[in-house]
Amino acid sequence: MVGFALAGPVAAFALCAYAMLATAGFLRIRAGKRDRGRHAELLDRLTGLAADLRAGIPVAAATADLDPGAARPGRHLVELTAAAATLSEQTGAPLADLVDRIEADARSRARATASAAAQSAGAQATALLLAALPAGGIGLGYGIGVDPLATLLHTPLGAACTAGAIALQTLGLAWTNRLQPRQP
Repeated sequence: MVGFALAGPVAAFALCAYAMLATAGFLRIRAGKRDRGRHAELLDRLTGLAADLRAGIPVAAATADLDPGAARPGRHLVELTAAAATLSEQTGAPLADLVDRIEADARSRARATASAAAQSAGAQATALLLAALPAGGIGLGYGIGVDPLATLLHTPLGAACTAGAIALQTLGLAWTNRLQPRQP
């Protein structure tokens, strides 16, 4: 609405599009941090579960704090632990050893994912730089003495270029995000 009042419908479209991109990026980053925290907390609880089982606490009491409706990043670990408890009951295999193996495998996968994320950080930085280049182009236009915003916001060709740039930036950021490794 502010963009429409100040510079017309093209500016309003651009402001809305960039606001949505920024909000989506912020929410994705926040959700990723929350999921990693929950995953780490669940791994710590699995370590405690194995220690409790070795100390002789009954399986039902030891597994009581493992919520089957756990958050998305740890649901598979809870389900795997429940399956290990069933297997332990049926075969007599020591559940503490099974839980240790589940936890060790999950930590190994988390380390591999973190390593892959670190290695792809350069690609992410490049994508963010490429997404910011149009702002640099506008600044360069002003630097050489022209008014690029007048062309981009108030001519049909400029509006088409603005919409095309926003679409390509959105696709590029979405593609780069898709290339990022996901937390298990």
